Amino acid sequence: MNRIALFTTAAVISVGIGGGAYYMLNRPSDIFEQCRTTSTVANANIGGPFELVNQNGETVTEKDVIDDLTLVYFGYTFCPDVCPFDTARNAEAVELLEQQGIMVKPVMITIDPARDTPEAMGDFASYIHPRMVGLSGTDAQVKAAAKAYQVYFAKEQEPEDPEFYLMEHSTFTYLMHPDYGFLQFFGRAPRANEMAKTVACYADVIENN
Repeated sequence: MNRIALFTTAAVISVGIGGGAYYMLNRPSDIFEQCRTTSTVANANIGGPFELVNQNGETVTEKDVIDDLTLVYFGYTFCPDVCPFDTARNAEAVELLEQQGIMVKPVMITIDPARDTPEAMGDFASYIHPRMVGLSGTDAQVKAAAKAYQVYFAKEQEPEDPEFYLMEHSTFTYLMHPDYGFLQFFGRAPRANEMAKTVACYADVIENN
C-alpha cells in the first residue's frame, strides 16, 4: 500500500470512528427505552386529533379523553370473541395498576358506528370496566380517528344476514399520554400482568421526569 492510500484509509477510519462517537453522544434520547417491550419507535406517528361521541352523547376530543395514561383500543360491540377478550385483558391490567396506585384509563373506539351507538358503547364499556370510556361517532369521525392511529378495518362482504355482519380489524392496544403522545402498542399476546408491568414502567419514568 503506498503512502497516499495509507493516509486516505486512516482518514476514513478516523472520520468513521469520530462520526460514530458523535452520534452516540448526540443521538436523540429515549427516556422510555428501558420500558419498551416491542419494536416501537420513539415518536412514531401514531395518534392525533379526533372528535368523537362518548357514552353520554357528548362530543369529545383527544384532549378530553387522553388526559393521563390511557389504553386505546379499536373494536366493536358485536365482535364475537377478539374484542371482548382484548378489552377484558386491558381492564384486568388497569385493575392491577390501580392496586399499585397507578390510574390508567381504558378506552374503546368503535369501528362499527352504524350499530355501535353511544348508548351501545356505554353498555359495553360499563360491562367491561366501570371507568372504561366507549366512543362512537359518524362514519367520517370514526374513519378519521382510525386513520390517526393507523388502524385497519373493513366490513364483511356479502354476509349471510346483513344485520349480523362481522368486521375485520387490527387488534392493537395503544398506550397514550397527553404530554408524550404514543408510547407503545400491545398485541394480543401479553397477559394482563405483563401489560401492567410494562405500563407501570412508563408511569414511573413519567413521574420522575
